[in-house]
Amino acid sequence: MTALAPSPASPPAAHRTGGVRAAGPASALGRVGDALADAVTMSGRALRLARRDVDSIITAAVLPVVILLLFTYVFGGAMDVGGGSYVTYATPGIILLCAGFGAASTAMAVEHDMSGGMVDRLRSMPMAPWTLLTGHVAASLVKNLVTAAIVFGVAVAVGFRPDASLLGWLGAVGLLLLFVHAISWAAAFVGVLVRSPDAASGFTFFVMFLPYVSSAFVPVDTMPTWLRGFAEHQPVTPVIETVRSLLVGAAPGADVGATALLAVAWCAGLALVFAVAAAWGFRRRR
Repeated sequence: MTALAPSPASPPAAHRTGGVRAAGPASALGRVGDALADAVTMSGRALRLARRDVDSIITAAVLPVVILLLFTYVFGGAMDVGGGSYVTYATPGIILLCAGFGAASTAMAVEHDMSGGMVDRLRSMPMAPWTLLTGHVAASLVKNLVTAAIVFGVAVAVGFRPDASLLGWLGAVGLLLLFVHAISWAAAFVGVLVRSPDAASGFTFFVMFLPYVSSAFVPVDTMPTWLRGFAEHQPVTPVIETVRSLLVGAAPGADVGATALLAVAWCAGLALVFAVAAAWGFRRRR
């Protein structure tokens, strides 16, 4: 009688709880590395999806440029910003305005994944589903960097002349990334909560409204007293004032250090709050 050779032992199935790798013999460092690899994969996926959405790419690139040209050539001649070039004054605000539009696309992308079955598939795989949100946020940072570069190039073509040092440029770009990071987590939170693309896109109106009620396009001291209080104590104003100071110099008597600390505190605080809220909403969403 022929003896049957024993079949190789199958590796034990990975235990899954809500799609998250269960603790095993792997070290904590290895689990962190796996989670980072998952996040990179999800970021690449989000970027590929964005690349296929040609209409959104064109709108994200063209809309900020149109707003920049509109403010520069239609309203710029009537604006008094201390004798300087209006395009120099307004460019930082236009770049932050881009972040609002980019955040709306992030909210819609997250909502599509939440309602389209993608999350259910991830929960059946040995990976952390929260990396889906991290991937969308990372993709938002990349997309906003591209849009900001386009706006900056057009601004230089129409008269924007920054005189920042290398450290000034690094500080300005770093702060802009912090702001986009915070807004993207807020968009991810909205995308987790809402149940339709229209509701997700509505986030645009709120985020794009904030730069208008700040020092982005006019000095806050030209506003009515009741509105000036809001403009001075919302997150966009210290971010814009810091970026403007780093790129073209601070206004006389301005406390750049205190404004920069306030801007970083706003960005870090918003990112932390909305990241935690998005993770909470993600776990509760069914």
